[in-house]
Amino acid sequence: MKLPLLVAILSIAMPAAALAGPASDAVKFFYVPEVKFEADAQYRERFTEPVTKLFDLNDQATKKNPDQVACIDFDPGLDAQDFDQKTLSKTLKLEEKIDGDSAEVTASFDLFPEGDDAGREMHWTLKKIDGKWKIADIASKTSDWTLSKLECVAGQDPE
Repeated sequence: MKLPLLVAILSIAMPAAALAGPASDAVKFFYVPEVKFEADAQYRERFTEPVTKLFDLNDQATKKNPDQVACIDFDPGLDAQDFDQKTLSKTLKLEEKIDGDSAEVTASFDLFPEGDDAGREMHWTLKKIDGKWKIADIASKTSDWTLSKLECVAGQDPE
């Protein structure tokens, strides 16, 4: 009788354990305890191609026209500019799927306590490089865009 109970407990506990892990931790860093701007140069080592190419173009645009908003004029991890940190932290859910040295992490959360447009679903693509999970791309399922596919010419907004 003890073995079936153990199997039942593990079958319930295992799915919850699969929702979090090292790939999710790499994404969680950008949401809590406070939101961090992914394109900021101080976080560049957490990324890899293809998004690093867009970030480099964004850096060039910022240097060329320091008084203007560069190519990335929103927070890619939020698919927004404005948010309430308390609401985001409380509603953030991460789910990861790992396949060898590749991972997909889905982040779902609310930007604000209420509002029809408050919910977001973001898909983060990661690659394991030298034993560390690095972010290769971010896509918004809410607004249907992929960061690496945004065009950026130094001094212009992405198209």
